[in-house]
Amino acid sequence: MFLSKKHLSRRTILRGAGATLSLPLLEAMVPSATALAQTAARAKPRFVGCFVPHGAAPGYWVPAKEGALEAELPFNWKALEPFRNQTVILSGLHSRSAEPPPGVTGADHWVAAAFLCAEKPKKTAGADVYNGTTIDQIIAQRIGRETLMPSMQLAVEDPGANSSNCGEGYSCTYTNTISWASPTAPLPMELNPQVVFERMFGDGSTVEQRAARRQRDRSVLDSLTTSLQRLRGDVSVSDRVRLDDYTEHVREIERRLQIAMKASTVAPESMPVPVGVPQTFDEHIKLQFDLLALAFQADITRVGTLLFARELTGRTYPESEAPTAGFHGVSHHGEDPRRIAELAKINQYHVKMLAHLVDRLSKTKDGDGTLLDQSLVLFGSNMGNSNQHVHYDVPHVLVGGAAGKMRGGRHLGYPSKQVPTGNLLLSVLDAFGIEQDRIGDSTGRLTGLV
Repeated sequence: MFLSKKHLSRRTILRGAGATLSLPLLEAMVPSATALAQTAARAKPRFVGCFVPHGAAPGYWVPAKEGALEAELPFNWKALEPFRNQTVILSGLHSRSAEPPPGVTGADHWVAAAFLCAEKPKKTAGADVYNGTTIDQIIAQRIGRETLMPSMQLAVEDPGANSSNCGEGYSCTYTNTISWASPTAPLPMELNPQVVFERMFGDGSTVEQRAARRQRDRSVLDSLTTSLQRLRGDVSVSDRVRLDDYTEHVREIERRLQIAMKASTVAPESMPVPVGVPQTFDEHIKLQFDLLALAFQADITRVGTLLFARELTGRTYPESEAPTAGFHGVSHHGEDPRRIAELAKINQYHVKMLAHLVDRLSKTKDGDGTLLDQSLVLFGSNMGNSNQHVHYDVPHVLVGGAAGKMRGGRHLGYPSKQVPTGNLLLSVLDAFGIEQDRIGDSTGRLTGLV
């Protein structure tokens, strides 16, 4: 395919007073008479890893049969039905890395860090933490070097109130982050969307200047008005529409951040959060996902992770169909069908939040397709039936085309207790062209995935 367009560098950045704006992919960034694969419009893969603790309600998430997904997905995955053709549900996997090593007590609730590396963390409450390099960082080393931010680490629950020892001799570090640049280098997960926004669009301004701009309800775009108008005059009508849509998303996120900054109370009352963090989980996680989608659109980053909740969280989700059920408490359902149903409603609500990101990616054009076509989103837990604290038959789902490497619309079931989650991680690396012999507890690739 050859295109005839006026050329504009994909790395074009507009700068103003204390602000910088990376641009979305425009037709003007595709030079004339050049094969699409040799231009800025060539497919660029993106990766998102999302962890949620406490497993999934038994009986509510495994499809009735293997192979092609039916039009109606199991209860927990209902929100992904519009994206069924780009969804792969995985069942039967064994999260061995969440179990303590032989002869060592504890683990279970203290090793979220193992999710993306399939490595049993070293038991320590001191500074000598040791985990494994997580796949998001391995992927970022391959595809994140050309971007402003090699990766983004996001969270929606404040870890600040905890001591260094989270329980049974395990450091809180293993609970507070799912992203590790090396076995000894955990990366902090950013809770505050305002901080994320400033990292994406602030440039050279001081903390005081940024605070003054927010106080005056000024947008980062205000100092770029002249540059934006000049750019609009130089591009095609379709590029103007895309540019206007992008800047409108920026303004809308700023508006929501202003509301969060001015809020006089935080929720829930028992869980204080920093200024700038939205009052509700619902708005908080949607803001974080919208920022990540915007970062993908502008090629600010190509890799992101998000920690839905910390282990043992008692958080409730008022917007869910189980508004008063504490997450950890109801995960110990005692095999009571009514309690299991409440846990399933929380599970379904979490997937609904995931679907918010997937929907944004599916509606954002990128090259010949959408951001969802280019992305691979991994969502899962390290527990199966949390009431029994088992780490086999754990729920995982993949959504997105991975730049043509992933075929959706499938349920892949594996023999219980036979296939470690490390095999999934190794196969995900394959989808990004990263060939390794092993990662963590892997014993090979997942049959039939990539």
